[in-house]
Amino acid sequence: MKKIVDYRKLLGVTESAELQELKTVYRSLMKTWHPDKFTESVEARTEAEEKSKTIIEAYHFLVSIAPETRSQSLAEYTATTTTSNIADYDYKGQVLTITFLDGSEYEYFDVPRAVYIKFINADSPGRFARRHIYNSFVYRSVNKLVASA
Repeated sequence: MKKIVDYRKLLGVTESAELQELKTVYRSLMKTWHPDKFTESVEARTEAEEKSKTIIEAYHFLVSIAPETRSQSLAEYTATTTTSNIADYDYKGQVLTITFLDGSEYEYFDVPRAVYIKFINADSPGRFARRHIYNSFVYRSVNKLVASA
């Protein structure tokens, strides 16, 4: 997904970056771009504010999809995807959001339109998702984002 690539490029990290590396890079960039350091002009301060907001967004996004983060909630994710039925779903720009009856909600990234069409046309969308979506695409919990915001 373009968003993932752009965020990794902004922070200057690779796909294999671990949480500690992300944190170190994030802190370093925030020291450089913190708006309080730009007092000479309003334009520079405004630019620094925008840049720091983008850095914060990129950091939180990459942390939410990091393998370490996903492994911490793997048991919960597995329980949801194997025992709870799909309540609703939404598809925008190769991001498939699935809401489950247990209240959990997950975003799946880089889902091709063809896979989404097969998903909505399947006799059993839940079975199709278990076979072709849940463990095939990068995902993150939307519930955790709301809880931490």
